[in-house]
Amino acid sequence: MDIPFTKMSGAGNDFIIIDNRQGGVTDKASDTFIRNLCRRKMAVGADGLILIESSEEHDFKWRFFNSDGFPAEMCGNGARCAARYAFLNKIAGAIMVFKTDAGLVEARVDGAQVKINMPAPTGFSDARDLDLDNQTLRFESINTGVPHVVITVDDLENTNVVALGRRIRHHAQFLPAGTNVNFIAATMKGELAVRTYERGVEDETLACGTGAVAAALVYARQHAAASPVRVCTRSGAQLNVFFVHRGNDFTDIRLEGDARVIYHGRLCEDAWEY
Repeated sequence: MDIPFTKMSGAGNDFIIIDNRQGGVTDKASDTFIRNLCRRKMAVGADGLILIESSEEHDFKWRFFNSDGFPAEMCGNGARCAARYAFLNKIAGAIMVFKTDAGLVEARVDGAQVKINMPAPTGFSDARDLDLDNQTLRFESINTGVPHVVITVDDLENTNVVALGRRIRHHAQFLPAGTNVNFIAATMKGELAVRTYERGVEDETLACGTGAVAAALVYARQHAAASPVRVCTRSGAQLNVFFVHRGNDFTDIRLEGDARVIYHGRLCEDAWEY
């Protein structure tokens, strides 16, 4: 049977979203099925797949998968898209709570803009060195629902995000799970520009919500920056990261940005049977 879906984009991070409250995709949600749907030019193409499912305690729960077919605990841009999808399809009101593997997400939908709470960060490290063959990079790390490395660079535009990101993502220091990798630089406008190599997508993405939060918190700690930190993503879209910063602790972290409906369609069996 054909499967109805919606294509959405959060700051350039794109997702296939399926209303799976009746459980119709359960027997198909293998890593091969997901990889095939997310393959660009061969199917719909996306950075990830989101299944919206029923929850007795909350408005809904989701299952999130990266384009490599494997689940991830959290995705900030995906969470905003899921929230707006739920609102538009009358699954939830404009203010909602839904369940993820990283914990409960509270969301507020205001037109195409959505603000969500983010998990409390863990594993915040001080700056340290990472040896990569013939070079040493200074980095900080933090888990904002998924693990992230953050590296400050002088020339963000000419940084080889894919080559460096891939080497760091698979570095022995971050095994077995690996890590996402963010390169950051302050802009002339006082914003924070970030480029991200995403684990699970295995490429640079146009935006990464958890990466934007990781970058903003590292930057705030480095420079005592006030909330909110405005983050400029590779797509050109901007995300706002709100927080309360006391000492070494960050609390009440929220991510605000767009969640745009791109199109509706129906997945045919030819999309995943190859």
